[in-house]
Amino acid sequence: MKRNYISQNTVRRMPRYYNKVKELQEVGMERVSSSELGRIMGLTPSQIRQDFSCFGEFGQQGYGYRLDVLQKEIAEVLGINRGFKAILVGVGNIGGALMRNLNFESYGVELIGAFDADVDKVGLDINGTVIRHESDLLSFCAENTPDIAILCVPKIAAQKVSDLVIRAQLKAIWNFTNTVLDVHHLDVVTEDINFGDSLLTLNYLLADKIDEVNRVAEKNLKYRIA
Repeated sequence: MKRNYISQNTVRRMPRYYNKVKELQEVGMERVSSSELGRIMGLTPSQIRQDFSCFGEFGQQGYGYRLDVLQKEIAEVLGINRGFKAILVGVGNIGGALMRNLNFESYGVELIGAFDADVDKVGLDINGTVIRHESDLLSFCAENTPDIAILCVPKIAAQKVSDLVIRAQLKAIWNFTNTVLDVHHLDVVTEDINFGDSLLTLNYLLADKIDEVNRVAEKNLKYRIA
């Protein structure tokens, strides 16, 4: 598969394409053009074609995209069919909510273990995954070779747990600790989820939209007065 330099913006759009293609299939559509997909998603057709061209040619000029084929192609790009295995560390509010509500398998990830430092949680079963004590993490990983660690521990414990899962030879960290991890291993990838940053971004977008509406209203008022 073609994988030269790919911008982070393109990478971030690929899951959006995948989910939208699935939605279109669910309502009975079999084919979509880049123009129609762009209209639905609020993107230009050229942007969609450019994004897809980073990974190969998914459709035919003037013919559009077969949704079943497009879904498989994007699934391959996103690694959904690679059978990645994950463990979750920190079964608090966020960790417990992920275990109860996120269908990991629909994203190509199998949740094979969960760990917590609280002995009162050990042995609890959440959606078929039994919580183990954090002290069992290394031996469990040695036996089951997971790929991804989902960190939901308190900020104060984040770096210690990060070091532990890297020691256990996991290669990816989904970080919900609201802190930046000090990861020196070049073969370990991280994805940071910071709810505060996301809310501040929303604040900016809302403030900018309100300011733009006010600017337009003020301009129109001056025009009417003139």
